[in-house]
Amino acid sequence: MNNDDKKLKKAVALKYDKSQNPAPHVAAKGKGVVAERILEIAKEHDIPIHSDEDLAEILEKVEIEQEIPLEVYAIVAEIFAYIYKVSQKKNNKG
Repeated sequence: MNNDDKKLKKAVALKYDKSQNPAPHVAAKGKGVVAERILEIAKEHDIPIHSDEDLAEILEKVEIEQEIPLEVYAIVAEIFAYIYKVSQKKNNKG
C-alpha cells in the first residue's frame, strides 16, 4: 500500500435485518470517489454516519454481502445501539 492509498477516504456501509441475518453484513464499501458517493447517498437518505478509521480498515477487507467479523461485533453493536437511540429521539420529536 502506498501513501496515496492511506490518504484516500474510506467508507463501509453496513446493513442489518435480524429477520434475515444473524449479524450485520457489508452492504457497500469503497475508497476515494466511491467512498464519497457512499457518504452522499447516506446523507440523502438520512442514514446515520459514524466515523471510525480503525473499524473501516477492518471492514474494508470484508466482501460485500458477507457478515462482519466476530472481533468487531461489540463495537458495531454499540454503534447500532447509539443510532437506534438517536433515531428514537428524532422520531419522538417529529
